[in-house]
Amino acid sequence: MIIEPDELKTARDRLARVQGQIGGIVRMIDEGRDCTDILQQLSAASTALARAGFSIVSTGMAHCVNEPDNSDSRVALEKAFMSLA
Repeated sequence: MIIEPDELKTARDRLARVQGQIGGIVRMIDEGRDCTDILQQLSAASTALARAGFSIVSTGMAHCVNEPDNSDSRVALEKAFMSLA
């Protein structure tokens, strides 16, 4: 299923922030920062990444509403959704 980029802007913006967070985490490791602080940032990045994934799946589900239950798109989307759980 193809989704227009403008429909995924929110997820894309979230992913760009996660990208920055990951860079910050790498710097924290390089600087020898406290592991508790590093893990806290990893948790925040992981949550943001999961939310971006759910946002993409949600957008895809909106496209699949009128498709039959056994369509390839719906099956693929269900599989993608379950991989996020």
